[in-house]
Amino acid sequence: MFLNHPILQGASILLSIYVLYLGAQRFMALHLKHKQRFLWKRHVILGSLVLLVWLAGISGGIITVRIFWRGFLVTGQHGKTGLFLVPFILFGLITGFYMNKRKKKRLTLPLHHGVNNFFILAVALTQIYTGVGVYSAFVLGN
Repeated sequence: MFLNHPILQGASILLSIYVLYLGAQRFMALHLKHKQRFLWKRHVILGSLVLLVWLAGISGGIITVRIFWRGFLVTGQHGKTGLFLVPFILFGLITGFYMNKRKKKRLTLPLHHGVNNFFILAVALTQIYTGVGVYSAFVLGN
């Protein structure tokens, strides 16, 4: 039961690195004027999947903590950081959805979208460290 969250979140972090790679190709084409092939649909589908899994992971973490440990944010920094990421994840989903539905030449919105999502990935990587601490303290009892 307690392994579902770290396995799903870990897999989504790995997938997000690939989505970042796809987005970097778009960045190089738009801002650095390098000829690049951008796999738009793959980026949109996988990026949406990653962001939705992250939202589900945050929700699942909150629910699990409430049910099993009878509290809210008892996991300290790990839980607080997860909640902190919610508006950034929503911004990534909304801007990605908007750009996919209204395709046209843009420079600033894709840049903001990419910086936002890069930030989310960087913070998600720190969640690995805090998550190991949570697992050790709350599940293993160390």
